Amino acid sequence: LVMSDEFNQAGRSFKDGHDPIWTALNKNDYTNQALHYYHHDNAQTSQDGHLEIITEAKDTTVIGYDDTYRKPIKFKKHFRSAMINSWNKFCVTGGIIEAEVQLPGFKDVGGLWPALWLLGNLARHTFDGTSKHIWPWSTHECTEHNMDTQKINGCLNAVHYGLQNKFGRGAPEIDIFEIQAGNGKAGRGGFWNMPVGQPFMSASYQVSPGRKVRPWAGHWPGKGQWYEGLSYGHKTCMNLNFFGSQVAYPTEKDEPKKHYWADSISSIRQLEDTHFTAPHKYRLEWGLPSHDKNLTGINAGYLSWFLDDQLVVQINGTGLIGSGSIIPDEPMYLLINTAIGTEWGFPGGSGVDDKCKKDYDCNGNYEQTCGFPPSFCSMIKTNPTYKMNWIRVYQNEQNDREKIGCSTPERPTKKYIEANVELYKMAEDEHPLKVIQVGGGACDPNEKEIGNDSCGGQKRGNCRTFRKVCQCEEGWAGPHCLAHDPLRIVEDHVIYQVLESIEPIMLPAGLAMSLISMAGFLGFTIAFKRRLDGWKPINA
Repeated sequence: LVMSDEFNQAGRSFKDGHDPIWTALNKNDYTNQALHYYHHDNAQTSQDGHLEIITEAKDTTVIGYDDTYRKPIKFKKHFRSAMINSWNKFCVTGGIIEAEVQLPGFKDVGGLWPALWLLGNLARHTFDGTSKHIWPWSTHECTEHNMDTQKINGCLNAVHYGLQNKFGRGAPEIDIFEIQAGNGKAGRGGFWNMPVGQPFMSASYQVSPGRKVRPWAGHWPGKGQWYEGLSYGHKTCMNLNFFGSQVAYPTEKDEPKKHYWADSISSIRQLEDTHFTAPHKYRLEWGLPSHDKNLTGINAGYLSWFLDDQLVVQINGTGLIGSGSIIPDEPMYLLINTAIGTEWGFPGGSGVDDKCKKDYDCNGNYEQTCGFPPSFCSMIKTNPTYKMNWIRVYQNEQNDREKIGCSTPERPTKKYIEANVELYKMAEDEHPLKVIQVGGGACDPNEKEIGNDSCGGQKRGNCRTFRKVCQCEEGWAGPHCLAHDPLRIVEDHVIYQVLESIEPIMLPAGLAMSLISMAGFLGFTIAFKRRLDGWKPINA
């Protein structure tokens, strides 16, 4: 067990700088025709020990910057939700990830897009500039096509940012689950050719380079049209409705040499009402490929998905041979979110009036509400909540290729991110991530509601009498010492700032002024000192 978050402490904050593992986004989502704004207050831990991601119909005026078109924008979004992720804080290369989850909403009402997934650390989700020609590449080869379509490709001779010469890199995506509710029946309508309908769990590996010979959407692949080595479990079949998409960035629409396929090796598993009313366990097992180019059997790596310990699907790396792509060997971070996007579970096609596809607002007029899935606006008024009881990560101690870290010696990312830092942060931010706050939250030992218990309790922190701020015990972080600090993880680019006070001592005036000057200098130094010895707070 290399990481476990049980979410048992109520009231945790996931705002930037408040947690050593997770960061809750507080920004617009430009991807997948998103209708929501990600707000950090929509992610919380509850009294009964769950992470809760709450989706609601609430307006947000977006005044910001379009990462895709690189220009200022202003508009309004009518929904709020949350995403927490571990980008550039906690990443894994290989191992087992599992979580116990109760899904939001209702089984027969579509429109929500809850997910648990992994993404290569070279791409920061919703910061679209970071994924351009990076997502979802997983190949080290040099080909004529890759030279124009893969930013860090295997043809590059020059070595920069600590990257390996002539060695392709990217940010592949593994979806442990994406959930689509609704009342679409197996064998009918959009599922006419499949034994699975809504609601379903999609388990996918999204990867480039994509295949040139491909099946038609909605039809079973012919021989040689799709990947081999796929094994299906109970109530599961190939996702015939989505084999991937061609990636053509808006600024490159007239440059076909730069277009490429992002394949989705996807399967769907039938879900029931119980998955929305009770917790169930979702697991991914990720076996890394060998460095040997003649990959066979388990040495080619594998990805296996499970629901309540029953196999959903397995992808064997040998099935990727010939496509140019491989089972991922990049450091990947965790993402937990609920999205709302017209590309997922929304009505489409000629049967929907174009007037219903422009401005989606459950509190608006007919033209603003007619494009939603049936009963969506009634459901959203209940503030549907994605509940995660726990998430855990395991790795094999005997396998030195399984790694913890977002910039490993084999797959460095640190210098590349620093060299392209403007792509990884908001325009108003000094750095992509704030320093991790250790203590400093407001408290008052004389007030019951904000006394010592507001600093996590005796084992986690205490309230300093003079300054009335929280001081954390070792192993705890966050303004109110509510976040457990996993000591075994080492990331030299994650910075901590200890915010605690010292009780007053009466000193002669001259000596006091000298000490104040020295303390100010030391305080500045400590606040920006890089943490090199594990996940321990910096101490004066």
